[in-house]
Amino acid sequence: MKSRLDCLKEYGSDYFVQQKVASGELFRVDKGIYSEQEYVPELALVCFKYPRATVTMNTAFYLYGLTDEIPDEYYLATKREAAPMADPRVKQIFMPQSILGIGKTNIDHKGYSIPIYDRERMLVELVRYKSKLPFNYYKEILGNYRRMLPQLNSEAIRDYAEAMPKSNKIIRTLKTEVY
Repeated sequence: MKSRLDCLKEYGSDYFVQQKVASGELFRVDKGIYSEQEYVPELALVCFKYPRATVTMNTAFYLYGLTDEIPDEYYLATKREAAPMADPRVKQIFMPQSILGIGKTNIDHKGYSIPIYDRERMLVELVRYKSKLPFNYYKEILGNYRRMLPQLNSEAIRDYAEAMPKSNKIIRTLKTEVY
């Protein structure tokens, strides 16, 4: 994907960009966003549009196969001071800058690199937001985490939990409900 500015640098002017679009060599996939592919997954488009955001919560649980419930919105984490996103497709989660980058990684989703928190960080997020999630949804994801526990990095989970606000409560919940 390319922004309008990238296209202007590459092709020289709006006229030449429009020529590429008319000839089918370039496709306008959103306002100011172009692609050489006709179809771009909506998640990849949203992540391109908000490059400083990280996929989290329900969207991440779905992408990792921890639930089969497709989220209605894309959950993106941003720093607390970030401007609100006016995109109806996005549910913005504000986080302190100190924990925003913890556990951040990229996965391949339909040929596009998606910034997302790793599975260990998402387990900590599941516990952090336990009271805000529907009970059955929480239990489904927790059960799937229990099944994959041998594949997870326990040391990373502990480190992530200790870095979070209210870390004692998170660690206690992890010990009683997960391990």
